[in-house]
Amino acid sequence: MTVTGGGHSTRTVITGMGLATPHGLGVEEFWAATRIGKNAIGPVTRFDVSAYPAGLAGEIHGFRAEDHLPGRLVAQTDRMTQLALVAADRAFRDADVAPGDLPAYGIGVVTAVGSGGFEFGERELRKLWSLGANHVSAYQSFAWFPTVNTGQIAIRSGSRGPNGVLIGDQAGGLDALGQARRQIRRGSRLIAAGGFESSLTPLGWAARLSTGLMSTCDDPGRAYLPFHPACRGYVPGEGGALLILEDERSVRAREAATIHAELAGYSATLDPRPGSGREPGLRRAIELALADAGTAPAGVDVVFADAAGTPELDAAEVRAIVGVFGPRAVPVTAPKTMIGRLLAGGAPVDVVTAVMAIREGLIPPTINVEPTAARELDLVVGRPRTASVRTALVLARGHGGFNSAVVLRAVD
Repeated sequence: MTVTGGGHSTRTVITGMGLATPHGLGVEEFWAATRIGKNAIGPVTRFDVSAYPAGLAGEIHGFRAEDHLPGRLVAQTDRMTQLALVAADRAFRDADVAPGDLPAYGIGVVTAVGSGGFEFGERELRKLWSLGANHVSAYQSFAWFPTVNTGQIAIRSGSRGPNGVLIGDQAGGLDALGQARRQIRRGSRLIAAGGFESSLTPLGWAARLSTGLMSTCDDPGRAYLPFHPACRGYVPGEGGALLILEDERSVRAREAATIHAELAGYSATLDPRPGSGREPGLRRAIELALADAGTAPAGVDVVFADAAGTPELDAAEVRAIVGVFGPRAVPVTAPKTMIGRLLAGGAPVDVVTAVMAIREGLIPPTINVEPTAARELDLVVGRPRTASVRTALVLARGHGGFNSAVVLRAVD
């Protein structure tokens, strides 16, 4: 299966950005740490991990929901939704949009979720058990939760337009942006889109460990080494980003917002059946996203890699990138090595990072990885690299064969 944005005469632009990551809650705070390669990965403190084989994560320390949200919302939601709501408030402020500024049916919300909802589900299960329930459906406790982020953001923003949730693991965050652009091309004025994750709970931890893709190394400087011979899996993190996407003509008409970048291209593919002998779908996703943006490979200034952190998956990504661009033909980076893989929240954070790279002309580094790693790639390691960045490609893959790619372009 393949999905692209399709041709359209109007441009979809990013006017607002809000995020919550282990580097902080503000875009500028996040960028100040990211641009210099600050490592935010450390021992898990949110629950006791001593009985588990893995104990490192990218945590958001010092976050108190009651400092940012009304008490009723704090009581009704879990950490993932609280982080999403705080980021959403900041994104709407960045876009200079308040409830009532635009027609309610012209505003929509599309978010993505991977393994989020575990904290809320565990809490509800404990409540039922404490009341003496002898039969509890885990499905009832977890299945509906992915809609909470979208619903709460929609309520606070006054949105009555297209709302939806996508589930595609790490790739889902880019799919949410692709769906948002599709809704704007259908006539919506503004769509808030992104993804969030916070599953640093016993059940969420066990679910991640079950994939066999998590690193069990206990050294924060060696645990997550994508494209490196010593790679042994990824380190999880929490957080995500929400972006405000608008039709460029609408933005120009209201004469209020700053345009951060254009979402110029998007594509999503699925890997073939395991054992088929066919090529994974990532290269095809890259090619289709570039075609959708009307951009040749030579026009891309930086690639933000998915960086799964396992030998097989990293090798497949190297083949895809080299197959499209050629060996060492484009700078490649994976700043997520500083904060961990955020699943549904990770790719939207990469999009924010790419926007900041375009704005400043600076490519942040992939930390902890030696320059000799992945010789076929021009991997930006050790320190940031000054460069003219006008077009950036963001890649994401999800467990189960999901592949997504987004092209971002500077707007004068």
